[in-house]
Amino acid sequence: MIISAIIIKSVGGLFTIRTDEEYKGEREFDVRAKGSFKHERITLLAGDRVEVEIDEHGEFYISRILTRTNSLIRPPLANLDLIFIVISCKKPAPVYETIDKMISIAEFNKIEPVIVITKADLDPSFASEAYDIYSRAGFKTMITSSESGQGCTEVREYIEAMSQKTPIVCAFSGASGAGKSTIINKIFPTLRLETGDLSRKIERGKNTTRTTELFPLEKLLGEGYMGYLADTPGFSLLDFERFDFFFLEELKDTFREFGETEGRCRYTKCTHTKEEGCSIIERVKLGEIPKSRHDSYISLYNILKTKPKWKR
Repeated sequence: MIISAIIIKSVGGLFTIRTDEEYKGEREFDVRAKGSFKHERITLLAGDRVEVEIDEHGEFYISRILTRTNSLIRPPLANLDLIFIVISCKKPAPVYETIDKMISIAEFNKIEPVIVITKADLDPSFASEAYDIYSRAGFKTMITSSESGQGCTEVREYIEAMSQKTPIVCAFSGASGAGKSTIINKIFPTLRLETGDLSRKIERGKNTTRTTELFPLEKLLGEGYMGYLADTPGFSLLDFERFDFFFLEELKDTFREFGETEGRCRYTKCTHTKEEGCSIIERVKLGEIPKSRHDSYISLYNILKTKPKWKR
């Protein structure tokens, strides 16, 4: 007997799956994978669609992984549709380049980035600045404060609207201490995710999220909502040398605000970094593209430029 399911949690070699249909009145089971996955060095991730078989002893085991639409190493998730990129106004201090790296990775993997600005009460000016940058770049952007409750309803309603249309897998990601678990707790109090106090000494969050887990939206929002919400381990460092997701020539395609200007530069092979007659640089000068976004593009360009030729 073969059952279709999704992995909602992975701890060591034990996987919690949720089946598409009930089996003996249940939908969630703890199972192991067949040995060939280890031999073939296949790492199963939360979000993986799998086939589960039942052996002669009535034991479940994962026998096959279905084709992924995408996968990330950090956070360790597969088949994502939405990433809510959480930006803290302060504590920890936000870094636009780090934010833009996250966005580029999401864009390349065809994952829709949604920008959630947290702790707006600590620095309303920065919250407004960040909102302007990312909303003008074409991203859904929301300003929130877990203290006042500002914006939390808007985030919840966005998830509700998206999950009524089609099954989705969404995750909250961002630097440790940015407030991912806090805002999820505010929006979905039944989850009661563990949150940690920010270390004042080094202004970095204590990473309290030990494992990635998907929570069925129908349990959080009610019947009729499809898909899963993930809480993910926090991370503050994101680099192309480690992730190695794409090549230099693909970088420009991960900055969506460049799209309408593509092909209008004076030079066919314009890098959009310093050339005269570059339409992107001209739009930056006119204020149509925020300078911080172009600065991030140049920084990422220089990182990818040093990628060894044998990896290209």
